[in-house]
Amino acid sequence: MIYLALSILASTFIFIIFKLFERFKINIFHAIVTNYLVACACGLIAYDAPLILSELPQFDWFYYTLALGAFFIGIFNLMAITTQRSGISVVSVATKMSLVIPILFGLFYYKEAMGILKVVGILMALAAVYLTSIKAKEGLKIKKRNLIFPALVFLGSGIIDTSIKYLEESYVAEKDVSLFSAVVFSAAACIGLVILALQGVAGKFKFQFKNVIGGIALGITNYFSLYFLVLALRSGILESSGIFTVNNVTIVLLSTLLSIILFREKLLPKNWIGILLAVVSILLVALARM
Repeated sequence: MIYLALSILASTFIFIIFKLFERFKINIFHAIVTNYLVACACGLIAYDAPLILSELPQFDWFYYTLALGAFFIGIFNLMAITTQRSGISVVSVATKMSLVIPILFGLFYYKEAMGILKVVGILMALAAVYLTSIKAKEGLKIKKRNLIFPALVFLGSGIIDTSIKYLEESYVAEKDVSLFSAVVFSAAACIGLVILALQGVAGKFKFQFKNVIGGIALGITNYFSLYFLVLALRSGILESSGIFTVNNVTIVLLSTLLSIILFREKLLPKNWIGILLAVVSILLVALARM
């Protein structure tokens, strides 16, 4: 339970950091690239076995993590495009509703239990995520020509979570969790650095120290978010469908409550209904394990 709680706290801090990015006008992409470099460094520092770079390709999970790292930064760019075209609420819903993909993967691929409490809890969790994420009275407004972008964010985010579950279950030894995390982040960092280099050649890159500071804060938090999620998935406290449900819904719940406390955010009645459903869904999924 402690690993799940720590993953939730780390992911919630990521939300706070992104809110502060808005306040201090930090270039999100530049901070994101720094974040991946820092997260990679955290993983390498935490890895307590001798590290020989030439031997990395010998790990069964190595090439999968390279693809996963590419997904990380690719989905980030899709999120940025979706935000510009359809708004932050659409991105929030697409990202958080993607939890249905790893949940279904766990239920069908790993033959996890599907009791009535779990099914009702998961359905309530999805409703809670939607209602809590919508910050406009009229709901979501997406032009037909822009539907592809939130759809890709939904699919990509779900694939990332599902891949993490599959890799940690099938390939990653317990002693290699920190190294696995480091390689994922290093792949994303390399792609990000290439993009920054291209921006520099085109004269579009402007260095600002505040972007580095923001990236460092985000990177440390991001590393522990992934690291503790992997440990939670293998802890046995809940099946993966339960872990992803409780993890995502609790993050939404805490993030919303912190928005009220720290940023004086005003909630609509449907947001409060979403909060209530989130609490009930967590209880149902937890009870389903007993």
